[in-house]
Parts: sequence; structure tokens; C-alpha cells
Amino acid sequence: MDKTQQVIALTQLRKSVEKLGSSTEKYGDPTLVRFLIARSMDPEKAAKMFAQWLKWRAAFVPNGSIPDSEVQDELRPRKVFLQGLSRDGYPVLLVKANKHFPSKDQLQFKKFVVHLLDKAIASSFKGREIGNEKLIAILDLQQIAYKNIDARGLITGFQLLQAYYPERLAKCFILSMPWFFVSVWRMVSRFLEKATLEKVVIVTSEEERDFFVKEIGEEVLPEEYGGRAMLVAPEDVTVPPLEG
Repeated sequence: MDKTQQVIALTQLRKSVEKLGSSTEKYGDPTLVRFLIARSMDPEKAAKMFAQWLKWRAAFVPNGSIPDSEVQDELRPRKVFLQGLSRDGYPVLLVKANKHFPSKDQLQFKKFVVHLLDKAIASSFKGREIGNEKLIAILDLQQIAYKNIDARGLITGFQLLQAYYPERLAKCFILSMPWFFVSVWRMVSRFLEKATLEKVVIVTSEEERDFFVKEIGEEVLPEEYGGRAMLVAPEDVTVPPLEG
């Protein structure tokens, strides 16, 4: 799609959002383009998705961000880390699956996912949000046992990402997938849109490992993964709250 077609699509999207009783006034073109891309540049479908996102955001994150205090049970195991920016300027979110156990409180788990995504995205702001910021996710399955497997949690995470964070995912690297997780991933992947699946890289070969290290950058990748950084807990990262 050329620049003229994009301008036309954006104009149609803004008008369609107004017809749905919402407004795009606070949001720039980069934000709206994400919704267009997620809906194959269809302005009406993108407008519906945008309006649903506004409604969800107002209900689920009424204060603009979810504080640590609301997700303490999920933060306590120190299973997720926010490593800084990759070589391309994307925040790197690292999940150690062997420290995760299926949550008994699904609402808190959903809040935890949103808390992490918001904090990761906000950590890349340079003074203000542009609207097209992306993140890289790393799912480390090393040393996981059956008790760590959480297909429901994975599906929930990806569904939140797809429905309310369109075009926010740059790449998702999955490391050290054991044989017994293959069938789990096959089931989870059925819930992923084609565009999301194309961003998932299951690292198995040396070539893929080299690509992974190069994409992330040794400066932010922890030592155990071939980098030179220390693990950084999200609680130790201070960022401005994500608005909107």
C-alpha cells in the first residue's frame, strides 16, 4: 500500500471509529496503522478493533497502568525479566518457564500479562509514545517439568497480545523446547493468527542460535544465553506509565 492509499485508509478508519461512538483524537497515525495492518488494511474492521481496544483499556486498565501491588503473586517467583533494548531498539522480555506454575487466579494472571506488556513497551519510549513501538519476547523452556506446563496461560498471553496489542510483537524466540512440549505448542499454535505465527522462531540449530544472539545483542542478553548482561527484574525497571 502506497502513501496515498494509507492516508485514505486512515481517514476512513477515523470516520468509522466516530460512527461507532468512539474517537481517535488522542492517537496519531502510527497507532492507527497498527490496527490497519492487523486487519489487512480494512478500515472498517480496523475501526471495530480499535473501538474494542478503547473499551477494554478503559475497563481493564482504568488508571493507565497496572501497579506491581496488583500482581505480586505472579512477580514473586521472579520468572520474567526486562532486559533493555535490542539492537533494533525493541524491549526484550524474557520468561523462564521453569519458574512458572499455572495460576489459580486467572484475573491476576491476565493483569500480570498486561502489566508486563505495558511496562516493556513503555521502556522503549523516548520522551513520549510514538505508537509503533514493538517488543521481543523470549520464552526459555530449559529445565521445565510437566508441572510448569501452562497451555491455558500461553494461549491467554497470545490472545491478549493479538486482540489488544496489534503489531506490537517484533519476534518471539522459543528456546530449549523439550520433546514433551511439542504437542503442547502444536495445540497453542492453533490459537495464533498467521501473522503472529510468522514472528515465532523456535531456536534449535546453531544458525538459529547465532541469529537469536545477533537480533537481541550481547549487551542486553544475559550471560547464560551468550550475552554479557545480568538478569533484570521488571520491578527494578522504572518507566513512565503507558497512556491510553
